[in-house]
Amino acid sequence: MAYTTLVSTEELFRHLDDPNWIVFDCRHDLQRPEVGPREYAKSHIPGARFLHVDADLSGPLTGANGRHPLPDAEAFAHKLGAAGVDRTKQVVAYDAHGGSYAARLWWMLRWLGHDAVAVLDGGWGKWLREDRPESSVVPAPAAARFEPAVRQPPVDTTFLLAHLRDPSILVVDARAAERYRGETEPLDPVAGHIPGSINLPYNENLAAGGVFKPAEALRALWRSTLGERAPESVVHSCGSGVSACHNLLAMEVAGLGGSRLYAGSWSEWCADPARPVATGANP
Repeated sequence: MAYTTLVSTEELFRHLDDPNWIVFDCRHDLQRPEVGPREYAKSHIPGARFLHVDADLSGPLTGANGRHPLPDAEAFAHKLGAAGVDRTKQVVAYDAHGGSYAARLWWMLRWLGHDAVAVLDGGWGKWLREDRPESSVVPAPAAARFEPAVRQPPVDTTFLLAHLRDPSILVVDARAAERYRGETEPLDPVAGHIPGSINLPYNENLAAGGVFKPAEALRALWRSTLGERAPESVVHSCGSGVSACHNLLAMEVAGLGGSRLYAGSWSEWCADPARPVATGANP
């Protein structure tokens, strides 16, 4: 059975020695990018490889393409192959922030046509609370060949500008409410949000302990947010295309598949002063 959204800590524990399961540690701190590698070196799930949100899950910065632009598909596929991933592997991603970084890898693998990828529900925190095994050993995986089959590209800025305040498209911003309102902006040079977008912070998808809410609860949450809109009309945004993937994952868990990602997100949008900016609680 392939896991395509979430996988439990118990299920991963049962497959720790399964050569067809590959685990990636995606722990990260946006303001302290050295934290992830440091914590991984200290301790991680046995056999886990490390992927850095900046260096591995993002491409080169140009100053106009946001803080975490997507990498070249072929280059990223090569990294996956070097880590032992091929089409036969079940991939599991985890972090220490409720899946907000792991979901980026989840989305990227699906973007490259690989569906057997899941986020560890509860992540590193739940793994530790359950007293499951840890290791500081960095694995040396046998290289494989990962053949990407790139699917529909993510939404870009040109698309959003052409559909600004278009009622057939709904942009959902995953950032904290105060950032959406423009009251504070710790990471980007401009505060505010894309005009017409609404706000649903990604942590609304989580229950106590950093696990995802049950599918029924997520469906109720997202249906109350979207009304009768089709999931295909939804575009997810955040600061730089990372936590937006968490909202996209939550919709998939809820059975509301088909929404899309604006990979550049706010950091790309606000890089051009000619683009409009909204502030306050209203779209």
